Amino acid sequence: MTNPAFASPCGLYCGVCAIHIAHRDQNEKFKERLVSLYKGKIPGKGLLPNCENLTTKDIHCDGCLSNNRFMHCRQCDIRECALAKGISGCHLCDDFPCRFIDEFPMTVGKKVILRCTPLRREIGTPQWMQDEEDRYFCPECGHKVFRGVVRCNQCQAGLSLD
Repeated sequence: MTNPAFASPCGLYCGVCAIHIAHRDQNEKFKERLVSLYKGKIPGKGLLPNCENLTTKDIHCDGCLSNNRFMHCRQCDIRECALAKGISGCHLCDDFPCRFIDEFPMTVGKKVILRCTPLRREIGTPQWMQDEEDRYFCPECGHKVFRGVVRCNQCQAGLSLD
């Protein structure tokens, strides 16, 4: 069974989020890579706003609907919009996609939001969560991976799962 705190309003299933996984596994090396990513040091991946002082101590999250959220998730306009409208997510919004989606700062995240939201609308939240959980495995070796990964860290196979 999937964790209800992982059912983010935006459509980025938290169970396969790199931040959650790095925090859960207490993987300091992975956290360092994520700090570089979110500070915009990896070309073409985007830049999270207000990350100038981001450190590995900031890489923690137990899901968008938990009380322990990553700093970007705590200031997320999409989450606030859904709460203000009294809906659980963009999949229930007639305005999707809106400017919050258009302006989403991370390339992979925006791509996944645009893929997942119509699907979630069609199949429902529980099935969408399970489908996302099942999606992020290396097809070569079966190793569990995270959203945005381009290479399996177990067998080095190239991946394009998003």
